[in-house]
Amino acid sequence: MSDKDSEEKHLYKMQKKKAIIDARIAKATEERGVLILMKGNGKGKSSSAFGTMARSLGHGLRAGVVQFSKGWLETGEHLFFKDHPMVDFHVMGHGFTWETQDKTQDIAAAQSAWEVAKAMLSDDRYNILIFDEMSYMFKYGYLDVSPVITALANRPTHQSVIITGRTMHRELGEVADTISKIEDVEHAFRKGVKAQPGIEW
Repeated sequence: MSDKDSEEKHLYKMQKKKAIIDARIAKATEERGVLILMKGNGKGKSSSAFGTMARSLGHGLRAGVVQFSKGWLETGEHLFFKDHPMVDFHVMGHGFTWETQDKTQDIAAAQSAWEVAKAMLSDDRYNILIFDEMSYMFKYGYLDVSPVITALANRPTHQSVIITGRTMHRELGEVADTISKIEDVEHAFRKGVKAQPGIEW
């Protein structure tokens, strides 16, 4: 095949691909916020959520964060975003449930964090909300999913929400717009590498 034939073949393929993509773009006419679920056993769910938030801040959008399971040490995302004028950042503050080993305290902390999240869901100043590791609250029975589903359904039309966690409640999956699953292929921890700031938290 000559260089000219190769170039013409490539041009034909790209034109065909562009037509398909343009058609999909033309069909997507609805303008509203979306519910995104980031789940799976792999590393990077929270990182993806906060990367999306950073992108939204670049567009001048206001963000709110509730971290439901962290708090036993200060995360890099909290250190970086806590003083940002367009971010309201709330940390549940009791750490992972296997650290506290106090179910009553965990339930009270989860309920308190949910009250903050619920208020954000009714506040039209927020363009994007991150409920980091919220899924664990349903898994351990600390929160009922029904009021959360209701609040999500009644939130301001423009508001997008990202919920992270390894497993995701079935009812959340039924109302989500985008669901991403991060697979665990390998992890340095299993090779004996110590968790480190800037990578794990």
